[in-house]
Amino acid sequence: MTLVYINGCEQAANGKTVVDIINEMNIDIRTIAVELNEEIVSKADYDSTTLKDGDVLEVVSFVGGG
Repeated sequence: MTLVYINGCEQAANGKTVVDIINEMNIDIRTIAVELNEEIVSKADYDSTTLKDGDVLEVVSFVGGG
């Protein structure tokens, strides 16, 4: 079993990619930034980046305001 940390919470991620996780979270891909193991992941790489055991994924949403 592949266990990863997503926004600080442990979760199983067997064979999942970054885009799989984003889709499960129901987040608009246009309004987020993703960090994997303290490195920014390019949006072009979301579907080809497979999570590995122990990975730490942070998904940050941008919120407008004034």
